[in-house]
Amino acid sequence: MAAYMRIPKTCSVLIKVKQMRLAMGIRECSVFYSVTGNPEYTSKRVRSMFIEFFKQQHQHKFVPSSPVRPRGDPTLLFVNAGMNQFKPIFLGAVDPRSEMAGYQRVVNSQKCVRAGGKHNDLEDVGRDVYHHTFFEMLGNWSFGDYFKEDACSMAWQLLTEVYGISPDRLYISYYGGDTVLGLEPDLETREIWLSLGVQSDRILPFGMRDNFWEMGETGPCGPCTEIHYDHVGGRNAASLVNADSPDVVEIWNLVFMQYSREADGSLRPLPQLSVDTGMGLERLVTVLQKRRSNYDTDLFTPLLSAIHQRSRCPEYRGRSGLADEGKVDMAYRVLADHIRTLSICIADGVYPGMSGAELVLRRILRRAVRFSSEVLQAPPGTLASLVPTVAQILGEAYPELHRETDRIMDIVNENEEQFLSSLRQGRRVIDRTLQKMGGTHVFPGSVAWSLHRNLGFPLDLIGLMLEERGVAMDTETLEKLAAEDEKLRAQDQVSDSDSKVELDLHTLLQLQEALVPHTDDSPKYHYSLGPEGRYVFSGCSATIQALCMSQALVQEVQEGQRCGVILDQTCFYSEKGGQAHDQGYFIRQGLQDVLFPVEGVQHVGGYVIHQVTAAETLRKGDQAQRLACMVKHTATHVLNFSLQQLLGQGVEQRGSHVTPHRLRFDFSTKASLSTQQLQDVEDTIQNIIRANDAVHTQELPLADAKSIPGLRTVDEVYPDPVRVVSVGIPISDLLSSPPDRMTSVELCCGTHLLRTGDIQDFVIVSERQPVKGVSRVIAVTGDQARVAREAGHALVQEVESLSVRLASAISSPSTSPTLDLARRLSKEVGLLTDAVDNTPIPQWQRKELQERLKAMQRTANTKIRKLETSEAARKVQTLLEKHRSRTVVVDMVETDSISVLMKVVNQYSAQAPAAWVMLFSHLQEGKVLCACQVPKGCNALSASDWALAVCTHLGGNAGGSSVVAKGTGSTQNITEALRWAEEFGNTKIQH
Repeated sequence: MAAYMRIPKTCSVLIKVKQMRLAMGIRECSVFYSVTGNPEYTSKRVRSMFIEFFKQQHQHKFVPSSPVRPRGDPTLLFVNAGMNQFKPIFLGAVDPRSEMAGYQRVVNSQKCVRAGGKHNDLEDVGRDVYHHTFFEMLGNWSFGDYFKEDACSMAWQLLTEVYGISPDRLYISYYGGDTVLGLEPDLETREIWLSLGVQSDRILPFGMRDNFWEMGETGPCGPCTEIHYDHVGGRNAASLVNADSPDVVEIWNLVFMQYSREADGSLRPLPQLSVDTGMGLERLVTVLQKRRSNYDTDLFTPLLSAIHQRSRCPEYRGRSGLADEGKVDMAYRVLADHIRTLSICIADGVYPGMSGAELVLRRILRRAVRFSSEVLQAPPGTLASLVPTVAQILGEAYPELHRETDRIMDIVNENEEQFLSSLRQGRRVIDRTLQKMGGTHVFPGSVAWSLHRNLGFPLDLIGLMLEERGVAMDTETLEKLAAEDEKLRAQDQVSDSDSKVELDLHTLLQLQEALVPHTDDSPKYHYSLGPEGRYVFSGCSATIQALCMSQALVQEVQEGQRCGVILDQTCFYSEKGGQAHDQGYFIRQGLQDVLFPVEGVQHVGGYVIHQVTAAETLRKGDQAQRLACMVKHTATHVLNFSLQQLLGQGVEQRGSHVTPHRLRFDFSTKASLSTQQLQDVEDTIQNIIRANDAVHTQELPLADAKSIPGLRTVDEVYPDPVRVVSVGIPISDLLSSPPDRMTSVELCCGTHLLRTGDIQDFVIVSERQPVKGVSRVIAVTGDQARVAREAGHALVQEVESLSVRLASAISSPSTSPTLDLARRLSKEVGLLTDAVDNTPIPQWQRKELQERLKAMQRTANTKIRKLETSEAARKVQTLLEKHRSRTVVVDMVETDSISVLMKVVNQYSAQAPAAWVMLFSHLQEGKVLCACQVPKGCNALSASDWALAVCTHLGGNAGGSSVVAKGTGSTQNITEALRWAEEFGNTKIQH
């Protein structure tokens, strides 16, 4: 076999050809190469050339990429296409007074994530050289402006003249029609391409699947034309278009929005024709840099190089399939792709979590960590160390990556550490299970489900690890357990109290008769500060004293059954004192791979009952759950103390509850806290946090505890002895002599921090009075508090910016704003008010912003009323000159506002008090506004009767008084509507 390759002078080539071999009938050939294409076409320049082409040469407006978290679209986990942020325009739902309503020509580069939901490329990433979870979509749009001819011409000009792609490499597909739907082939588009010089044998028709684009089951849709690129060239590759060939790939899709898909499946022409195009930046750069793989472009090579520096494997060589021994190159691609996705998502506020998009991101992170640690043998921290490289590559287009680099790295590192711990435990479980299986090649589904639910293992990861060992999964059992779990979750969202394994009086009597000792739960307080200030929680060894099912004691519990377990001692905190219970799991001594999850913990009659299901296990100690509750609990004590300092000793606690996510504190007060009081409380707490005081705990006789000066209690029965929690002052000092300063000291059975500095930050995000005389505070700490402050700062800037624009437009004597501008500003004030009301920000800041926005709204509304009155006066003069002294006046007024229409009617009647006046405004899609006024004291025809008759005739409704009324309707023939209204009025008046 002879092979020839012509090397362009602009390219440097390093080629190594591995000997071909035949194995299992499959021929493999691995070519390792490094090609330097045109140095002018860096990814940054390709992106900017696209945007500048449409901005400068074709007057498009640049609209920045929206965040990858969809804005108000529950149908999407992530933004997955460039058109997502423009859906309101296509759906006709855009606010006519918003900036988006004025869009005609738009261009941008949109951040997109396709992982989860309808478009999910996660499982393919790494297996080939072109799939990605994150990519950039270059796009240009026309909303009712240009259409097919201009769109095709612009695309062809950009590709062939600006980017210099040879037309001989390009192929065009267009919609070939559908006889069932009655749609003709899109021959118009074919003729356009022919007129641009494309050869006829390179313009190919395809059906609905390839060349008809739909937003959803209903809504805007239309034919599309796609531009395909042949990487090989020098041939006619028409047969490879849309044939899933890696040599001929689609690079640009031009969608022509012509129809609306109705609920019955029919297509109705749209009143406004639009263009929606999308071209993947990664594929375009691959073409312009003369590569065959997206991963060989400058969007990825710096990342691949950084990964190699940290791994123990050979450098990336671009192999895939069977040629990729050990899946090393697959691992390179997984890390390079996934760290881009993680960086973009976290910068946009999507963090790894347990549901929705957050769960998908968690899965992406864990998949990357597994390939990093197990395949590339890279040290912990490798994934986070790649974030600065991502910022270097993409930060020019998306500057938030530079701003958030440190935070992204911290979040990635924290999640990696958690998963590596789970990974080690999971591997031990898998290895021991495999050893016990003997010659069986089917892995137990119950163990796989336990790993999934308890240690957070994605099921596909378990399958991959088993596949490497030549073992299959017991999918039947796995699916059964998953279905049972789903069923439990779907049972009307049963509350914890309804789902608890309770101890009733009969069961308690049985325990006492059996001389079962009460549970010693003192180990729950056994924790300390370890290296680097981390909290270390100690486990404990215990013996099962009793098992409870269906309010009865049993001797044995089968796998998968829910039961209550009573031990002689426990380190689990049971739910009480307003603090949520711990979660974790039991491990049977000598059998480390058998896990029993603890889903709930209650304290009943001296016994601690652990709710356990053998098929579901949680992490031991679950430090994240416990520590988060400890932070909020200590913060609650500090809050209680700060309120006393501010409002006096008369403040009484009325209730509290802490969870890992927030704290709630109810207290007696005559009125809600003022803005200044809220600030003062936060300042006091911040001082305590900065002081980093020690938190002291000690068990004392109840009488001794009650003698402590400043002790805070609530109205409940306390045990004797009782536990005392003091901030900053040792309890022995409080007992020996009066303290020289006041501090937080309370009776409390909960778990607390060891130092106040571990609260890190504190923000009150809500304060209201659910009932008279009681205020309820909701607060967050740590990172959540920081996020709330950042959100507050961002909203302050938005309010300030809008305030300046409003003042410039309305208050300046040199400018006279239009009514549309005033309405748009008023709408912005309303939207910003909603954001301030509903975003977690410091409550004192919320109150300040709300007051400012109220004042701004009043100013805007006042100006709108004045402008509407002026506009109405001008329209009235025109109508008076037209109708002079007519008795019945029915006419059209150009306005989209019922308020203006009413003002015109009022002013006309004021100047012609003997006239019956009805005015219409004809809006888009046939909608009609109607307003009327009749002379006072006239019984011939009331305004409400006239408006109701006319609007009912138009398929609408109306209401009002005998003098003034208004309504709406619909018609395509407004002239006929005017004639009918006037004739109705004249007939009634004459009679």
